[in-house]
Amino acid sequence: MEESPGTHGADVGKGHFEGVVLDSPRAYRALFVNSQCYIQLNEGSNPDTSGPHWYFDALAVSFKERAAFLCEITYAARAASLIVRLKAWNEHWPGVSVAMERDSGEPAEWIVRPWLFVLEAHIANLRYAIGGLTNLPSPRFTPLEEVVPWRYRSWDRGAYVDPSP
Repeated sequence: MEESPGTHGADVGKGHFEGVVLDSPRAYRALFVNSQCYIQLNEGSNPDTSGPHWYFDALAVSFKERAAFLCEITYAARAASLIVRLKAWNEHWPGVSVAMERDSGEPAEWIVRPWLFVLEAHIANLRYAIGGLTNLPSPRFTPLEEVVPWRYRSWDRGAYVDPSP
């Protein structure tokens, strides 16, 4: 069940662009980003034997929204690995929430949800592919085309308007 960082199929070179993507949420003054985070559902000293666990591209925390976002970045057309991961999170979502509280100190009353950075042309198909996931909160989507540094002010990105339902 464990995936190492950067294994989303066609995303072999993702690491080179990942920093650019993660600079985008960092430009919001109320968001704090920790890259290459880890979720371990069951406590244990060896994650390989303790049960389900995942690395994810970043954890973004918003004090203003009282929310934590599990960020995933892909520019794969079908995003098969990302869909598999989201289905696994859906299956284990109560445990993911508990692990976030236990290991990251995220307050129990905060919202935890995925934040997906994908190519704009693939957002509708990805929404459709994960539409039946009932445990997983509705992900926030950001088109990769919007995260390039010339599309926003780096010192204060301004208020975010979330079009996700």
